[in-house]
Amino acid sequence: MVTKMAKTASKKTPKGFVDGTERITHLLSDPERAKRVATIRAEGREMDRVHALNLAMIRKAAEMTQEDVAEKLGGRQGDVSRIENRQDLLLSTLLNYLTATGAEDPRIVVTIRGCEFELDLANFTHTRTPTDV
Repeated sequence: MVTKMAKTASKKTPKGFVDGTERITHLLSDPERAKRVATIRAEGREMDRVHALNLAMIRKAAEMTQEDVAEKLGGRQGDVSRIENRQDLLLSTLLNYLTATGAEDPRIVVTIRGCEFELDLANFTHTRTPTDV
């Protein structure tokens, strides 16, 4: 008697199924095709990007309440409300807030003269310069 597990283990590839891994690898070996695919993927990532209008949008995307964030920050709901409604934040406050919401790879992205720059908040350190004094 063949067990159910043995039947599952001995299943063959369905008729007509073709594993396309080798074909895809071959197709992407063409530099022009690989460049077009990379461009399409980058455009797809850009379309998937959500541009947050405010911190509350980020908190809501994390499916958290102000109380949830306050608990992670060790503060009160009112503190979170003030953070979300401020016009000016310290980077450390922003990083703490984003970390509390579960943000992965928190960063700020800016475009200057068509060139995109990323400031990695998790690794941001400020070195004092003479102009800071």
